[in-house]
Amino acid sequence: MIIDYLDRSGPDDFFADICIIGAGPAGISIARSFIGTSLNVCLVESGGLAGEDRNQELYEGTSVGSLELDPATSRMRAFGGSCNVWGGGCVPLSTLDLGPRDWVPHSGWPLSYDEIEPYYRRAQAVCGIESHDFADGTFLTPPARPPVAFDTNKLVNQNFVLSPVFFGDAYRSELERAANITVLLHANLLEFEAAPAGASVRQARIGALDGRRGLIHARRYVLACGGIENARLLLLSNSVAPNGLGNDRDLVGRYFMDHPSGKLGTLFTDAPDPLTRPYDRSGGKGPAPSFPELCLSDQAVQAHQLLSGRVRPVAVEAPTPKGIQALRDLKNALFPVRDESLALEGMMRAARKSDASGDDDGQAKEGIGKLGLRVGMGTWDIAQAVWRKLTDKPTVKSDYVDVIGYFEQAPNPDSRVMLGDEVDALGQRKVCVDWRLTALDWHTYRTAAGLFGAELANSCGGKFQLEPWLQEGNEAVPQLRGTAHHLGTTRMSDDPNLGVVDRQCRVHGVDNLYVVGSSVFPTGGWAFPTFTIVALSMRLAEHLRTLSDIAMVL
Repeated sequence: MIIDYLDRSGPDDFFADICIIGAGPAGISIARSFIGTSLNVCLVESGGLAGEDRNQELYEGTSVGSLELDPATSRMRAFGGSCNVWGGGCVPLSTLDLGPRDWVPHSGWPLSYDEIEPYYRRAQAVCGIESHDFADGTFLTPPARPPVAFDTNKLVNQNFVLSPVFFGDAYRSELERAANITVLLHANLLEFEAAPAGASVRQARIGALDGRRGLIHARRYVLACGGIENARLLLLSNSVAPNGLGNDRDLVGRYFMDHPSGKLGTLFTDAPDPLTRPYDRSGGKGPAPSFPELCLSDQAVQAHQLLSGRVRPVAVEAPTPKGIQALRDLKNALFPVRDESLALEGMMRAARKSDASGDDDGQAKEGIGKLGLRVGMGTWDIAQAVWRKLTDKPTVKSDYVDVIGYFEQAPNPDSRVMLGDEVDALGQRKVCVDWRLTALDWHTYRTAAGLFGAELANSCGGKFQLEPWLQEGNEAVPQLRGTAHHLGTTRMSDDPNLGVVDRQCRVHGVDNLYVVGSSVFPTGGWAFPTFTIVALSMRLAEHLRTLSDIAMVL
């Protein structure tokens, strides 16, 4: 059942066995696990079924760190969460990613790869990629285009799979039909109200943007709102615990990480295509194709004491013929590109589209008509491109290659999510993000750039030119941006002095409150996080079912 909380014909208050805050991949995955059981689940979503500007504005905040981050444009507030616009990349973390590393302070998960592996298996079905087998840190399905082989003591190709699943679309109907699942749209968690000693959650206070207020009473609560909002909501739950719920040791919001991305250098070569084509996400087969990522080998990471990292060699085209550009513009207008790097732009397009008027639709149709005329005038350019494609060459010749890096970030307690002084439309304090780099991050970027650049140049007889920001001293301004993979702010540890949640994702010191998502990652590796988020959600769902079974027996 789906209820819009803005519709006042329904009740203000709700009762459930399990209350899940956040209907992204984590929240939806857990809720689905209880369909048809004897337990009643209330799944609470701040947004509606599509993006809306007024809901998106609730993510607004400030950025005060050495790296700039805009919280309002890095997540999507709607049923399905940010996976409404995700790139689909799935890959498991590796044993090295999960284990403690002597040269990485605060590293090490309390869970081993073998403990998570069975839940990766379950996550495959949720993500629609069950036809692909995987191993430690990679999928085993060969990519459509075999990549160039490198010195495996330095670089390795690891495969990821593109999931075809958009969680909001894929699982909406079954949650709507489920008699024991209630989905609340446009309902915002205002606070987890704790029992007097703060040892349990008594009720969840919710509100809508129209001023409506209510309560959710549940036996257990799960917070699944992403790496920034999870921390913010715990900090806002401070009527009983002044520092925020689960924050007795001042750890909530600390260790904020992302996967910083930036250009490492330029590769000049006369033969770029064999190098770049395997990584351009074209030529994939089936609904869930496999593609390679060029990564630092475990040997290189250990020998140079680095963080994990990957690069994508991107062919930069010579001037594009007018006919080809017209055809691309038309294709993008009709079928927006699904790519990890374009996800945030896609999110904002989706938010605007939901509020579009009929006049906008008319303008779009007129634009498509003009694009069609441009395509017709460029038939010769298109014919040449078709010939190149038939020979498995890019449609436009490449001029040079940009080497784009994506890196794990070192856990840093001074890199953190805090509450700011401004308030949002609900009267809640907005978030303030202090995103910082460490000396280990800088060491990784500079060393890895040299390793990647040298190996890429050797593979094609080219020359690699390092970016200026990596050549400068410690005062250099990092030319990096985030990838909206927000990690670490409610990190997992068996020791309550070192983490916010335990190995079962339960908040230390709070009996009935759990947190799930990338915020519980102690470290992030280079991997796209959603596959691991779903795996941990499967694991938490199993734990909650076990607790309920025990309670019924007792």
